[in-house]
Amino acid sequence: MFERILVLCTGNICRSPVAGAMLAAQLPHKHVETAGLNALEGRGVEARARALAEGAGLDVSAHEARQVTSEILQGADLVLVMSDGQRLAVGQLDPAALGKTMLLGRWLDGGQGREIPDPYRKSQEAFQQVHKLLTEATDSWIGKLG
Repeated sequence: MFERILVLCTGNICRSPVAGAMLAAQLPHKHVETAGLNALEGRGVEARARALAEGAGLDVSAHEARQVTSEILQGADLVLVMSDGQRLAVGQLDPAALGKTMLLGRWLDGGQGREIPDPYRKSQEAFQQVHKLLTEATDSWIGKLG
């Protein structure tokens, strides 16, 4: 059903590449891509996010940030975003994509859903907390996407 999954965040250097790697590792039969709504194009994963990802056994070394386009959105069966604001931005970029766009943290907090904050330019503790949320959020999607 959902064969092509797109994970979005703002810069495509902290949250989406790590969450994308987490999903891809657990769903090897799916096509998982990432992009940013205001991407820092060409940049790799931010150093602290990369260290946490590598510590969890994920390889994010080949990642290069890229800007989301309506074509990328149209190619996805499911778009996972970090915040309600990002969901609205997807709808502005491509109104047809809004119906297939959900929060990555949709199943957190007992199904109430939760946004995943941006750790960029914040403390190591912020990166650790976001990494924990990304792990919980991606794990919560596995059973639904598997």
